[in-house]
Amino acid sequence: MSSPSPFTPTLSGRVLGTPGSAAPDLLGAPRFGSMAEPSVDEPLRLPDAAEPPRRGPLPLLASLVPVLGSLVLWVATGSPFMLWFALLGPVIAVATRLDGRRTARRDAARRRAEAEAARSRVSARVAERHERERDRLWAGHPDVATALGAGVIWTGTAERRQSIVVGSGRRPSTVQVSGGAGDPDSAALRARAAVLEDAPVTVPAGIGIAVVGPAVVAAAVVRALAAQVLLASAPGDVRIAGDPHDESGWLQDAPHARSATGTTLVCGIAGETPVEGDIVLLRVPDGMPVPPRCGAVLALTGIDRATLTVGADAAEVGVEAISLAQAQELTAELTARAAAVFAGTDATAPATLAELVGGAGPAEPSGSDSLCAVIGTSGRTPFVLDLVVDGPHAVVVGMTGAGKSELLISWVTALCAAHGPDDVTFLLADFKGGTAFDALQQLPHVTGVITDLDGSGARRALQSLSAELRWREAQLVQAGARDIRDERVTMPRLVVIVDEFAALLAEHPELQAVFTDVAARGRALGMHLVLGTQRAAGVLRESLLANCPLRICLRVADAADSRAVIGTDAAAALPGGADGRGAALVRRAADAAPVSVRVARTDAALLTEVARRHPLAETPRRPWLPELPRQLALADVPDAPDGAVVLGLADDPENQRQVPVLLGERGLLVVGRAGSGRSTVLATIGAQVVDRLRVEIATDPEGGWDALSELASDDPWGEPSAAPGSVVLIDDLDALLGGLPPDYAQAAAEHLERFVRGAAGRGIRVAITAARVSGAVARIADAVPRRAILATGSRMDHIAAGGDAHDRLPETPGRAVLDGQMMQFAQTAPRRAAAPAAPAVWQPADAITGVVVRSGARAGLARILDERGLATCTVDEFGEHPAARAPLAVIGDPDAWLRNWRALAEVRGGHDLLIDASCAAEYRALTADRELPPYCTPGRNLAWFIRSGGAPRRVQLPRR
Repeated sequence: MSSPSPFTPTLSGRVLGTPGSAAPDLLGAPRFGSMAEPSVDEPLRLPDAAEPPRRGPLPLLASLVPVLGSLVLWVATGSPFMLWFALLGPVIAVATRLDGRRTARRDAARRRAEAEAARSRVSARVAERHERERDRLWAGHPDVATALGAGVIWTGTAERRQSIVVGSGRRPSTVQVSGGAGDPDSAALRARAAVLEDAPVTVPAGIGIAVVGPAVVAAAVVRALAAQVLLASAPGDVRIAGDPHDESGWLQDAPHARSATGTTLVCGIAGETPVEGDIVLLRVPDGMPVPPRCGAVLALTGIDRATLTVGADAAEVGVEAISLAQAQELTAELTARAAAVFAGTDATAPATLAELVGGAGPAEPSGSDSLCAVIGTSGRTPFVLDLVVDGPHAVVVGMTGAGKSELLISWVTALCAAHGPDDVTFLLADFKGGTAFDALQQLPHVTGVITDLDGSGARRALQSLSAELRWREAQLVQAGARDIRDERVTMPRLVVIVDEFAALLAEHPELQAVFTDVAARGRALGMHLVLGTQRAAGVLRESLLANCPLRICLRVADAADSRAVIGTDAAAALPGGADGRGAALVRRAADAAPVSVRVARTDAALLTEVARRHPLAETPRRPWLPELPRQLALADVPDAPDGAVVLGLADDPENQRQVPVLLGERGLLVVGRAGSGRSTVLATIGAQVVDRLRVEIATDPEGGWDALSELASDDPWGEPSAAPGSVVLIDDLDALLGGLPPDYAQAAAEHLERFVRGAAGRGIRVAITAARVSGAVARIADAVPRRAILATGSRMDHIAAGGDAHDRLPETPGRAVLDGQMMQFAQTAPRRAAAPAAPAVWQPADAITGVVVRSGARAGLARILDERGLATCTVDEFGEHPAARAPLAVIGDPDAWLRNWRALAEVRGGHDLLIDASCAAEYRALTADRELPPYCTPGRNLAWFIRSGGAPRRVQLPRR
């Protein structure tokens, strides 16, 4: 079909306004339509005009010095010739003024040159941005010539169908230029930048358009306007109303004339054609008034020029016109298109992949040098991509609903249909919900599907790609080959496909380096990336994008994303909705311009057929090891050295291995919430240590205090409480310290910290567990060189324990992070913990025993002792009349003993002293001992027994 218009193909943008609405200024807010998104370019700035140089002051001082000097010389010498030196003053003044003018002229010339250069640069940038803006403005609503040239028929947004391009003209530009104050040339450049020439001018389709001028030219213009409507809207969306005049009889041949629904189009001559319709296009003969229904008037001033009038505003525009023969050829093309759509053979309708791979696609694998697959149609012919030749890596960009997931599914299916699992395998990552690739798991080529629901498992699998690179490098070295194309190499290519790459990086930003490494080295090793994302800006770094020459762009919301991927704004103008789903622009390294492609769709029957077509002799090699077991018996840890204390199994995905973890020669802190497996870790360690070298700190406050005090009181010349080679096990340290009063907790923490810091030098290993790392536990944790983090109560607890925010563990007992690696602690049969020994009941053994109790308990204790045949008296009675009978219990409350200090000193120095634990506040005053006594839990009827000023010990008070 010949070109229907001599005008340059242009595109307009979105339209605002309704018939009869107020009309803004033509070069202000667009009266006829706002047709583009604001430019994302930064504002341009011009240098301000330089201020004229100030005239320098007259150098009076420099001028007067020679005059004064000549007078001094004349007085000194008496020679009149000395007065001639006075002439140097005026000479210096004149020379200085002339030199200042010369410098000012030179600086002014330099500033003018710099300003001119800046204006030239800005002018070039303005022209470049105007060109991009013009393309963007024309991208939404093509005129007739462009629509036919680009094949955008019955596609586009609703905004295209709701407006009509009446011509090209001037409109406000979004290009911003600032600066240049005081410079007329800069002001002219700013004014030129603010106006975009040859831009589309649109009016709402329903406003009504009247064309006034010579009959032949006006009729051609009306035909072009009507042709726009037919190209923008399919039959059913627009119908032709009434009985068109002979001048527009060509419309009867359009498929829209047989439509019974849709917006009504009225086209004809004013006065002869009814004007009742949604879209009215009329030619107004000379002498006739413009019908009121027409809110826009095109008054022709030449064969391709007209004055557009809307309300009180007018603007000069260039118009488009088509001949009757061209209009008839257009209706024939539209009729054929409508018939093809009805028959299901329309080239723009999405084909099924089953139709394409059954015939047009490559039937046989083409070897390791190629990964060809048909993904859809371009025009009426199948479109084939070769991931090896066109890649090796690809980027797929498209907004939600554009068909990105369908494209990836069809591409994988087509590759599997054309190549066997020995030629290509796939690792699929879905980070936008976890179900997009479910249907592909039945294909034998797919080694695994990971999703954002896998948490740390997804990151682990993707981290294994680095190990896969090294494994493939080793395979090439072993075969003596340079790359995978060598016939001596038998490993399949691996294609890693990520749907929503931005979401993956948002959750695991550290994987950016992994993908960049694969993109840089993957070609020779047979590893290929296909990265899908909704946006390219801010997601795909230049280092990654540079290694992805195969670009596929579906519909995007931002023209900047389209430019970043395929180099043009065209993807932002792709149609939306169901009609545009699967419409894509593909640009390979060898393509001068993007190729329009309609992506084929895959059905379940084809997937089943492809899976049946390639029966597996053996499962393809997965690029990562299986996940760590959820439960691990100590006997099942492989390759554990004999005699070593084994903790469990560590996952090393970057090296594709799982290795035993040993306690080693350093201490270990295990942090985790209740139920995470803390106590099991100590049980596993204790089971591997002989009894004589296993030191277990009791978990009850009294036993824990005693054990920690004993550890801290080791005498270097005596028998140590923990011998070299021992393993000290402390469970729930924070609970133990929390169960002690503040003074005891502080002392216990200091005892333990001192012991832990010196334990390594004595060959002692310490294993501690805690729920949180805070307070005193944090100081002790700093002294422990290794830290394992189990599942914690919250993300903040995980971070406070020293973990990475992205490493928070699942609800799996025994799963931890140790030394930056994920690991599973082993478990063994639990051992029954020994019950804490009860303290001995106090029995009087000395002639006199001082008993300190609260006044409320004094009578009860005296009665119990009397019943057991023990003589008792009060402190006051003992001080006045020392008893002659023995044994004797002298009972009093703390105040009574402190009042009778002589009696207290006598008992404390040479007899036994028994202090009820309820009197802990007065203990130091009563004993004159600054050290804390053994801890006694309140309410358990405990007391401290001190014999003749010796060390206190814990005893049980007698009961009834």
